[in-house]
Amino acid sequence: QVQLEESGGGLVQAGGSLRLSCAASGRTFSSFTIEWFRQAPGKEREFVAGIRRIGGTTYYTNYAESVKGRFTISRDNAKNTVYLQMNSLKPEDTAIYYCTERNTGSWGQGTQVTVSS
Repeated sequence: QVQLEESGGGLVQAGGSLRLSCAASGRTFSSFTIEWFRQAPGKEREFVAGIRRIGGTTYYTNYAESVKGRFTISRDNAKNTVYLQMNSLKPEDTAIYYCTERNTGSWGQGTQVTVSS
């Protein structure tokens, strides 16, 4: 069982930045496929960004169109942590952000991000 814990959410003004962290348990963290999703009030949960290993120490990243060029996903395998750097935040980015490990289906409890206009 993989345990995930998000942190780094908060209240920020439009145009500002936040960095979310997803700390994971597990001895094989480097092979984990970690994805970020978000859910805004009254809306369905949606994919934001993902990072997965494609060979050796090479990772592939992908993003939702709505966050491309503004958000960056990265990982530090020594710290068992995946990050989501969010820049140029918009009010429509307001949501609870969750990280998940695709292969095990584990989810964190979420962290709230609120962007004021």
